Amino acid sequence: MTKGRAEAGKVLYEVSDGVATLTLNRPEKRNALDGELVEALHDALIRGERDADVRVLLVRGAGRDFCSGADLAELERLGEQGPEASLRDAARLGELFLAIRRHRKPVLAAVHGRALAGGCGLATSCDGVVLEEGAQLGFPEVHLGFVPAMVMTILRRKVTEGRAFELVTRGERVSAEEAVRIGLATRIFPAASFQEDATTYARELAERPPEAVSLTKRLLYGLDNVSFEEGIGRGAEVNTLARMTEECREGVRRFLERSRAG
Repeated sequence: MTKGRAEAGKVLYEVSDGVATLTLNRPEKRNALDGELVEALHDALIRGERDADVRVLLVRGAGRDFCSGADLAELERLGEQGPEASLRDAARLGELFLAIRRHRKPVLAAVHGRALAGGCGLATSCDGVVLEEGAQLGFPEVHLGFVPAMVMTILRRKVTEGRAFELVTRGERVSAEEAVRIGLATRIFPAASFQEDATTYARELAERPPEAVSLTKRLLYGLDNVSFEEGIGRGAEVNTLARMTEECREGVRRFLERSRAG
């Protein structure tokens, strides 16, 4: 059931069957990330957080590509304004990646066409990435004498250190198959049914108990840089919180009733 769709802007927002679809809407610029688009994504994430009808957020791109990366014309203008302007711009993109990671609900990316540079960073900052067959991902910044600095922290958590070094220093594009093999993405769907398959994938996740999914996400990322002992302790705390939720109690009751009936 469709709840509604936001008015046209740089990010379209539409809710259906528990999934909020956030569509990057600069197809004429291959959905390049400028300041307005980044702010629109921040706003959409907040809206999805507050919307009780939303259980999963799905980021996709309008037009031929998911996202081509930073808007280079804007980067040039910011560079002329001095380092402070560039730092503010870079920090705001970093805050977007953090907001996705800290979001209480799962945020997925559905990538078709190309996801390059900051666009690849946006995709891989999401909790899960599904790809259209034939999609290409990469960090080509080195060819411009630039550094993919904002995505490095994410990349090191997605792939091995050696593979990360190769990706950012050679600047080569990788296929959908290679992206899944090295850990940048998890699923590939046929081009003919990609939009439908990606939406179905998100809806299936939306059908999972939301509190369990939220607690799982929080624990998974909360284990960064903690000791083994502390990780086990945090696991015990989340285990206890999960047991106290009504959805867990109901799930246990259903299982026991089926077992007794069988």
